[in-house]
Amino acid sequence: MENTREIHMQHKNGRRLILFPLPLQGHINPMLQLANILYTKGFSITIIHTQFNSPNSNNYPHFTFHSIPDGLLKSEASISDVIALLTLLNVNCVTPFRDCLAKLLTDVSKESVACLITDAVWHFTQAVAEALKIKRIVLRTSNLSSFLAFVALPRLREKGYLPIQESRLEEPVQELPPLKVKDIPVINTRNTEDQYQLLSGMVKETRASSGLIWNTLEELEPLDLTTCRQDFPIPTFLIGPFHKCFPASSSSLLTQDQSSISWLNTQAPKSVIYVSFGSIAAINEAQFLEIAWGLADSSQPFLWAVRPGLVRDSEWLESLPNGFLENLNGRGHIVKWAPQQEVLAHPATGGFWTHNGWNSTLESICEGVPMICQPCFGDQFVNARHVSHVWEVGVHLENKIERVEIARAIRRLMVEADGKEIRERIMHLKELVDDCLKQGGSSKAIRDGLELEPWITAKTGLNIGVTDKTILDEIGVEEGDMKASNAKKLS
Repeated sequence: MENTREIHMQHKNGRRLILFPLPLQGHINPMLQLANILYTKGFSITIIHTQFNSPNSNNYPHFTFHSIPDGLLKSEASISDVIALLTLLNVNCVTPFRDCLAKLLTDVSKESVACLITDAVWHFTQAVAEALKIKRIVLRTSNLSSFLAFVALPRLREKGYLPIQESRLEEPVQELPPLKVKDIPVINTRNTEDQYQLLSGMVKETRASSGLIWNTLEELEPLDLTTCRQDFPIPTFLIGPFHKCFPASSSSLLTQDQSSISWLNTQAPKSVIYVSFGSIAAINEAQFLEIAWGLADSSQPFLWAVRPGLVRDSEWLESLPNGFLENLNGRGHIVKWAPQQEVLAHPATGGFWTHNGWNSTLESICEGVPMICQPCFGDQFVNARHVSHVWEVGVHLENKIERVEIARAIRRLMVEADGKEIRERIMHLKELVDDCLKQGGSSKAIRDGLELEPWITAKTGLNIGVTDKTILDEIGVEEGDMKASNAKKLS
């Protein structure tokens, strides 16, 4: 990382980037991590954010924050129906975002603005960017395979896969191997048409953008990268994993309980199964109790993050039987929210029972921690299938949540011979990630090339084609200067 003086001088003479994160925990974290990466490259950072789930600006004194009204009623400011929430925000935020961005672009006291970077789900921002004549780069916070599954939804609908039928759950999706019908990334919502419209807008406006940034790496998804470049002929930057440069603790919307670490310090190496289902998923009381008894019956130490709101119609742990934890004699520790990156990196952590959100999946791979997969909705189904059947670094809980199956899966992962083979495979994946972050590695090369001063430049990872010629002309790069390979350099 560059020293403070070098960064200060770059900022003094640099340009400004404007970023607009989606107000969900799993989207805020990577956007602010990306902001920190770009800040170290000499860019001033401005964050536009909604009032709903606004980030804590005190944790980022080196950034400028601008809040915009999101027009949400108290009853609407809920993650219980994520599709309904995001659909509404893409309507409510158009005018306040446009007004805020226009003011920032005309503020002569600030540096000139290099570009706008928005979450892919903010599809309305493409039209705003075009109207204000500013380039928009998209951050996609998922991995490539799940994004391509979302892209395929209209085609899958035409072919009769959707709506999903109970009798076809185990059928393979021929168009998206190795997915089964039950892995198609649909999200339950009151109005299913909202989901198709939201995803259609995301895909269409991503194609219209000036570039696409991913929090993943080529080594994990080489075939999907080839497909994505064919379907989206725009500059593509794979610069993950972001969190290896900057942790997510400062952007967490929930308070992290550090007792997690002190408790882990008392446990044997690789003995603890860490359990967390992310910031949105919800389960019922019966499922909660099955998870609790499955953990108890596994005989393994466990650290369990039970987010308030995880259990429907419950405040927190009131559903647990009296004396549940006490009867385990210290073998279990329950918190409301854990510092996940620290937990996964801790020597005592030997497994991760996860919902397979992409951030969690990538963090687990980076630390060489094998997984038990319990996807809840959307891209999590795709991620879980890849963890268990492509990379083969996890155990997939595919049936109902039942204590016997849970205990069996934990023992398989933590103590049986099969688990040892899984652990060896994920350590190999971890080594691939480590190599890509070293000098000469793919992510480091592309990340070092993200020096958007005085224009957007990139090293490797750009598939320059006919559609990119306009971009090259606008930023003053001769096409003859390009290397005739996928690892091209803009300078």
